Amino acid sequence: MNIERLVRMANDIGNFFKAEPDHALAVEGVATHIRRFWDPRMRKEILAYAEGGGEGMMELVREAVFKLR
Repeated sequence: MNIERLVRMANDIGNFFKAEPDHALAVEGVATHIRRFWDPRMRKEILAYAEGGGEGMMELVREAVFKLR
């Protein structure tokens, strides 16, 4: 899958959860959504991208993706 599309999708999820005042809950919300609804290949690609620097990813999303390890 196209990594730019995955980053855009992940950032859309992050934008939804960034309204959560508790940062830890927001991170967990993003991670849970990705874990539940993304194909394992998609999760593997976004994690590899985040580990490589994750350019263009929201910090909230990057933290959530690292929880998928």
